[in-house]
Amino acid sequence: MKVLITAEGKDLDANVDPRFGRAAFFLVVDTDKGEVVEAVDNGAGRGAAQGAGVQAAQTAARLGVSALISGHCGPNAFSAMQAANIKIYTGATGTVRHALEQFHKGELTPADDADVRGHW
Repeated sequence: MKVLITAEGKDLDANVDPRFGRAAFFLVVDTDKGEVVEAVDNGAGRGAAQGAGVQAAQTAARLGVSALISGHCGPNAFSAMQAANIKIYTGATGTVRHALEQFHKGELTPADDADVRGHW
């Protein structure tokens, strides 16, 4: 399974970025192999005046991921991710490697709704 994990850097030892739309990087991780398949710089999202969450959701859909693992997800991004049939797991902390372990252990559950206001 391919998941997108928001990160402050380009590898498994980077910290999870708590923001989705304005995350520094999107790491596409193969959960079966436990490795980063692709690291995408989210410079456009970080600097966007508005629409960062929707833009991030479009990127996630284009990357073909099944799920998002992040610290938080705003309402516009949440709606866009649902429309793309991408599951959302919030509350991830620590390193990307730790978040992946949390995911495998079932410690992250699918989100029912956005957990922050827009423009966070």
